[in-house]
Amino acid sequence: MRGVTGWLMSALVVLVGISGCGKSEPQATSQNLLPDEMPVWLESYDDAQAASARTGKPILANFTGSDWCSWCIRLHKEVFSTAEFKKWSDKNVVLLELDFPRRKELSAELAQQNQQLAQKFKIQGYPTIVFINSAGEQIATYGYDQGGPEVWTQRADELLGIYPTATPSATN
Repeated sequence: MRGVTGWLMSALVVLVGISGCGKSEPQATSQNLLPDEMPVWLESYDDAQAASARTGKPILANFTGSDWCSWCIRLHKEVFSTAEFKKWSDKNVVLLELDFPRRKELSAELAQQNQQLAQKFKIQGYPTIVFINSAGEQIATYGYDQGGPEVWTQRADELLGIYPTATPSATN
């Protein structure tokens, strides 16, 4: 009996030892990006407005509870951390994250800015995405949507197409 127990223990040690072998660094897939490839999110509304005015792109303001809101975490994982979203956002919007974390400490200035913007745009839940023109006017809202980056960006395109940043003058 002792020989069988010894053999089983040896086999277990070998299996545990080799289970860690062959692990490699995380690889970017068509779905998720590596941390250094992620889209750049601004935190300053003033910086986002300046970038919007400079580029002519609307602001995508992400009102989020990044460390506690399960739908916010899903939106980040399923959409915002993908190559498809990065490509779309680089072309179409200025990214602004307005976070309301519970475990992470924000500077008093950033927390105040985020709270004021949540009041201005009447945010009642998270995640809420507000598309804003460079003049600070809300042009559309959105949130989490199942289907990944393709579904999400198609719907965002529809919203931005319905609410263009430049309104043509009416002629009668």
